[in-house]
Formats: sequence, C-alpha cells, structure tokens
Amino acid sequence: MTISLHHGEAPTGRPAYGGSTTVLVVDDQVLIRAGLAALVRAAPGLDVVGEAATGEEAVDLAATTCPDVILMDIRLPGISGITAMSRILAHAPAPAPKVLMLTVIDLDEYVYEALRTGASGFLLKDTPPDQLLTAIGTVAAGQMLLDPVLTRRLVETFVHQPHTPGTVPDPSRLRVLTSREKEVLRLVARGLTNEEIADHLVVTMATVKTHVNRLLSKLALGSRAQAVVLAYECGLVAVGDGGPPMGIPRPPAR
Repeated sequence: MTISLHHGEAPTGRPAYGGSTTVLVVDDQVLIRAGLAALVRAAPGLDVVGEAATGEEAVDLAATTCPDVILMDIRLPGISGITAMSRILAHAPAPAPKVLMLTVIDLDEYVYEALRTGASGFLLKDTPPDQLLTAIGTVAAGQMLLDPVLTRRLVETFVHQPHTPGTVPDPSRLRVLTSREKEVLRLVARGLTNEEIADHLVVTMATVKTHVNRLLSKLALGSRAQAVVLAYECGLVAVGDGGPPMGIPRPPAR
C-alpha cells in the first residue's frame, strides 16, 4: 500500500488541520505523486492529508481523511480515476470534496466523462506549479476550473458521439427550470462567471448565485461542470449559436 497519512483524525467529523485546505494526491507514478505532494505541502494554507497510487486506495483514504480537494489522475491502474471519483462523491459527507482531474492531453475522452461525473475541473500534468496551486484554491472555494475555450472543444469533440445505452440525457429534464434559470444555465454553459452573468442580466451577484444553486439542485447536479455538459447534451446550447460567446470579456460596469 502506498497510502500515507500525515495527521491524526479528530474524534468525530472531519479531521482537524488548523484551517488549512486539505488535499489528497492520487497518481500511480511515484515521482509525479511525490512532486505534487511536495509542492502542495510547501504552499501556505494547504495541507496534504495523504497520497494514493490507485483508485481503490483513493476511495479508502478519502473516506478516512475527508479532504477538501483531491488531485486525481484520470488514468489509474485498477479502477479509473473517474470510477474512484464517482464512489468518493457518492459516499462523502457534505461538503463533498472538490476533484481536480489530472491528464496528459487536453482532448481526452476521459476528461469529458469526468466532467459528466462531477469533477470540478481538470489540469494538464505540465501545468506550471503556481497555476496548479491557484487551481486548488479556486475549486476549494467552490468555483469551476474550466477554460471556456477548452471546454467547448471537449464538448464539440465528444457530445455527439454515441452514448452508452441508458446514459443519453433527456432534454425534458430542463422542464423543471424556470425561464430565468434556463437563461442562467445557458450563460453558465457559454463560460460566463457569476459576475459576468450578473452584468449581462443586470442583476446582483447574489441573485445569480441563487439561480445557479437552484438549477443545480433541481437538476440533481453536483457542479457547474456537470451543468455545462448537460446544457450541451440537452441542446440548450449549441456550438456556434447566437448566445454570448465563451470567454468574452466582462462588460463594462454600468
């Protein structure tokens, strides 16, 4: 076993780590795993609670340490990173950990499936250290870490490919949303942040957050990433449609 614990657990609930963002590192390559763990440990406000080399180990260790963020290689021996993530999220106490998937190529079919399953984002393994640390803080704060252009490329590449029987999304799922919630979902899918959506709709940030939380709840989704994929799969957003382009600059303040 390569699982390693670095702190004791509190008697009940989440382990106590002095207010730091806790991170679980999962990668089957020893040097990569050790390098990631060392980088995180050296960063202020971050604490590595363990390391795992397989998906099975990740599931066990996540249950023990309840990390805030999991850095997870998509391709692992045994069960895949996606399967491990699915099991972790299905059994994790609230708040569930945020999962950052690691991959060596951006247009990886597993990345698309990871977003559908509930990943908060993904990073290439050659991501600069400072960007990786920023990414951990971003998802720990509950934000989605997805480059809008890259997300669109993923959707374009994989959304129209045949689905496994029984997994084809039903467009009627969106009927539970109000017209404003559908509009907000469309803007989320086009890559706008809450601040950009607020400017676009001329509403407050609090209002946008309320709409986002409600639509995620109604659709039984765990993340904005899942909302993006569902919006494309259900036809709410189409590549090249007339909606706000992904990654547009935020409109000037009015």
